[in-house]
Amino acid sequence: MQKNFKYEIICVNKDAVVNVNKRDTDKFIYLDLNFKLNNEIPQKTVLKCVVPATNALAIWSSFDRVHILRPDWGMNEINSRLASGMPIQQLLGFDGNNRMCVSVSDVDTPIKIRMGYNEENAEVICEVEFFALQTNKKNEYNATVRFDFRNIKYYDSIYDTVTWWENECSYKSAPVPESAKLPMDSLWYSFHQNLDYEKILEECRNSKELGLKTVIIDDGWQTGDNNRGYAYCGDWEASKRKMVDMKKLVKEIHNIGMKVILWYSVPFMGIHSHKFEEFKTMLLDETGDKETFFSLDPRYKKVRDYLSTLYENAIKEWDLDGLKLDFIDSFVLNGKSLESDINRDYESLEDAIHALLVETKQKLTKLKSDVLIEFRQSYVGPSIRKYGNMLRVGDCPGDVITNRSQIINLRYTSGKTAVHSDMIMWNKNDTVENAAEQFVNAIYSVPQISMLINELPQNHKKMLKFYIDFWNENKKVLLDGKLTAENPESEYSIARATLEDNEIITPYTNSLVEIFKSNAVVINGTSKETLVLKGAEGYKAKVLNCLGKTVSEFIIKNTLEEVNVSRAGIIYLNK
Repeated sequence: MQKNFKYEIICVNKDAVVNVNKRDTDKFIYLDLNFKLNNEIPQKTVLKCVVPATNALAIWSSFDRVHILRPDWGMNEINSRLASGMPIQQLLGFDGNNRMCVSVSDVDTPIKIRMGYNEENAEVICEVEFFALQTNKKNEYNATVRFDFRNIKYYDSIYDTVTWWENECSYKSAPVPESAKLPMDSLWYSFHQNLDYEKILEECRNSKELGLKTVIIDDGWQTGDNNRGYAYCGDWEASKRKMVDMKKLVKEIHNIGMKVILWYSVPFMGIHSHKFEEFKTMLLDETGDKETFFSLDPRYKKVRDYLSTLYENAIKEWDLDGLKLDFIDSFVLNGKSLESDINRDYESLEDAIHALLVETKQKLTKLKSDVLIEFRQSYVGPSIRKYGNMLRVGDCPGDVITNRSQIINLRYTSGKTAVHSDMIMWNKNDTVENAAEQFVNAIYSVPQISMLINELPQNHKKMLKFYIDFWNENKKVLLDGKLTAENPESEYSIARATLEDNEIITPYTNSLVEIFKSNAVVINGTSKETLVLKGAEGYKAKVLNCLGKTVSEFIIKNTLEEVNVSRAGIIYLNK
């Protein structure tokens, strides 16, 4: 247990009283906070603690890719509320272990966690700021801050935090249908808004042959305008020019053997929509681009009823299998929206978002119990997982490093909810190895592909078929196995999924691969064409290239064995 642990409360409300109960267990320090607020709007309140900066290397959080330990005058900061992020931040040691993992029991209230290095005393300062955004009036508020100082692997502390949220803080996630864990074809990067009825069907036929099970029809189905932006969002009527007949399209895709998910930008109301005049007094101030579209304010019952009924009717009338509910993190309070309005039935924005999602889930699951609901970073926290069963990495087209690191971060924090890659895309004139690296870096998630299959070179198509088949054959280990990855401060140098006596290992920047299980698969995600295997003496080895062609077969003779394997190639090992 951490010694020399000092803390204080810095409270802005004049008459507020904050009582702290400190509980020490054999694993954690808990600070139970009780706020007495006299029916006031809570002001920012900070819990500040200090620990010695021994064995202090870097910072991990669930979304921030900047892991450096900043000075206390420019701290590493995470923002958490229902609609974005989650309240967890971790100080990492030089040994790859947990140094201090801080988390909060309340994942809905706007909270910030900050860490920074104090140069005067060589200490790490941690601040947990409550009510970081305006909430509704309260008489009382309770929350627990948990500190984990155990010298264990950093990822085990994160996994334990997720278990704490689920089991002790009552954030149970939604059930996950098997169809949420099958590879998908997303049409965003491949079509953008240039959707076409016949081309969609052609794409579905081609992607079904490769092993993709679901198509996501993205932005563009609701408008004839192809200039990007969201000025035409809000009515959500299928474009007659592009879709022709949405119900018929969905039926034809079902006949091909694929499920259909349809995209909605949940908050956005565009100035060119027919509904804009009806809802123009129920918009969140200073949102959208402030000129051509805005976010609706879910604190109005009329807004929630309109949106949830839209989604209900879409599932009912078009026989959709699911919805991609986008931009929920764009519900934010600014300007005049901070002022009260007697026409709203909720004061708290987060409570209103909850209500919208509850209504939506109830309506959709009543129609289809296994309905697919995709959410996307940054709204991926423990509370919002009650409403969605697919969590996708935020848009990072062609960026394998971001896709890889955010997949791993999401896997750590998402429990059994299906984690999806950002849509995999590449330049079709690139080498097949470079194209394969896009898949290799997404291997520990449910892959979403966003390439026009009929335009791919034959070797790219062959590679994609090989990797989709590989993923389908090994998805139990890849998704259900315990995922561990080293060096988060370097965007993860090597990752490993382990299930029983099986492991799948992907070195990304580390060419030395230790083998622990009797059945192992090593995927070469490095820029090298050789890997060094440790602990595989006596194993049978079979090496394939990224097209699935067998290159060599042999017995490993040494404790340290250098193996030739092409980039994005695979080594199968078994005793």
